[in-house]
Amino acid sequence: MAETSFHVRYAETDSMGIVHHATYIVWFEEGRSALMRTCGASYTAFEADGVQLTVSEVQARYLAPARYDQLVTVRCWVERIQSRKMRFRYLVYNAESKEALATGYSDHVCITSAGKVARIPDKWRKFFKRAAS
Repeated sequence: MAETSFHVRYAETDSMGIVHHATYIVWFEEGRSALMRTCGASYTAFEADGVQLTVSEVQARYLAPARYDQLVTVRCWVERIQSRKMRFRYLVYNAESKEALATGYSDHVCITSAGKVARIPDKWRKFFKRAAS
């Protein structure tokens, strides 16, 4: 599990100062990147091994609005990993009040640089299993 915090940027909000719903998906990606860095690797290193994790499904549940300049935290963890796919889970919350703002998940399928479905390389499957525990 990993957490990353940042202030909501003006460009991420609508005219009412509320974060646009699509922004949370971008924040989920930031959570995944933080998870990998926290565990000692990067997505760049994963791709250097000739594979990618393509998103096959994403779900978000909005619980309370985030607003401009609010400090938010994204918590990300690996929920499950299989031979060719995996699921990340997310919790976005107000870093000061701890109020939950959104939850969600994203499913990913491992593919080669040619776009063919592939097994997640053993070293990376082990890496993600350690990240899950």
